[in-house]
Amino acid sequence: MLVYRITGRKYANDLSGIGPAKYGGRWNKKGSPVLYTGETKEIALLETIVHTPPMLIPKLSILTLEIPDFSITKIEIKDLPPNWYDYPAPTILSEISENWIIESKSIALSVPSCIIHSARDYILNCNHKDYKSIKVVNIKNFHF
Repeated sequence: MLVYRITGRKYANDLSGIGPAKYGGRWNKKGSPVLYTGETKEIALLETIVHTPPMLIPKLSILTLEIPDFSITKIEIKDLPPNWYDYPAPTILSEISENWIIESKSIALSVPSCIIHSARDYILNCNHKDYKSIKVVNIKNFHF
């Protein structure tokens, strides 16, 4: 399966998950390295836009990554609390993903996008034993 990530050019080659580990996020706690990706370029762009102040849009790159189809855990909206898409994110979401990270049964966690609920985001567990099987298919400059 191919997934997409839009990031600042200077971070395009960094798949370590160190940024999310420093700050935590909707689907990870501080200290847990994950990589946030999207099922399409469009949802990857939307996820980037909503987290970037308009005057601070940096030079961007778009990555295409290949993740193993057999190593994806999927969470459905029906399995989430009613306020799962609120901002700030409910703590239960990072607790769900923290359990997934600790269990380490799959490389990717497929979750609904809080921006467009029918779209999917893929959270990648950078500590998974098979994380190195993820392939960088392409890195291109992304003009916004």
